[in-house]
Amino acid sequence: MKLIIAYIQPHRLTEVKEALAAAGVGKMSVTNALGCGQQMGYEENYRGVKLKVNLLKKVRLEIAVNDDFLKKTIDIIMETAGTNVIGDGKIFVTELVECYRIRTREKGKAAIG
Repeated sequence: MKLIIAYIQPHRLTEVKEALAAAGVGKMSVTNALGCGQQMGYEENYRGVKLKVNLLKKVRLEIAVNDDFLKKTIDIIMETAGTNVIGDGKIFVTELVECYRIRTREKGKAAIG
């Protein structure tokens, strides 16, 4: 079992969700996030004052998958979230030690679904 954490551009969320759902990966958590990476933000003027904005809006996806869905899920996120422009995001994969479904008390692969 793996936990995929992906940071993507907010305007790509709908397309990523639809593509994942079509592939049978419909369970995820979505959180608004702020962050900076290689692009290092931008400058804007607000009421005549120059402001440096270096924390940009992103969306954080957390998706727990069984090992047989890992590659498919990563490929879909990279394909649908990618624009080949700096700031597309990142994907992190970590080992998921255990998973429990509270309602049924299932654990492991059965709990992820």
